[in-house]
Amino acid sequence: MAEARTIARPYAEAVFKLAKANNTLPVWSDMLHLTASIANDDRIRALIGDPKITSKRMSELLLSICGDRLNNEGRNFVLLLVENNRVAMLPQVSELFEQLKAQHEGVLEANITSAFDMNDGQLKDLVKNLEAKFKRKIEAKVFVNPELIGGVKVEIGDEVLDASVRGKLEAMAVALKS
Repeated sequence: MAEARTIARPYAEAVFKLAKANNTLPVWSDMLHLTASIANDDRIRALIGDPKITSKRMSELLLSICGDRLNNEGRNFVLLLVENNRVAMLPQVSELFEQLKAQHEGVLEANITSAFDMNDGQLKDLVKNLEAKFKRKIEAKVFVNPELIGGVKVEIGDEVLDASVRGKLEAMAVALKS
């Protein structure tokens, strides 16, 4: 969904600049996570495209759900997104904000998919090797996918390191067809 990310990027960058300038990165992180989870709710998603729901009503609904968990800037941000028909972009805005925040803090997010459960030692060694390769701190999220057959697949930003048996078999198949 490249288009949604493209639309969300300026909002995420603007919020990041504001949060960085005001030293409120964790506050904005929490507010965006909250609003993104609300926007992801099936009932809210059904209302987002409904022409019978006015911008005023959508704003009131979102702000009432958020309650006092948004500061004035957070409320203004929600109002801006409603006014520009961009409420559906909140999950992407939140995700992009978190990437900018992690980059600012010198942390890379890694999605590690393994064919089997990894023990703490294996994960620690893999993260240590990744930190040496990328020369940054790595925050790992681990997933298990038996379809990989064996090995691991690591996604860091746009880079994919595929050391899985499935990936090697697919590469071999492509090489044989060429």
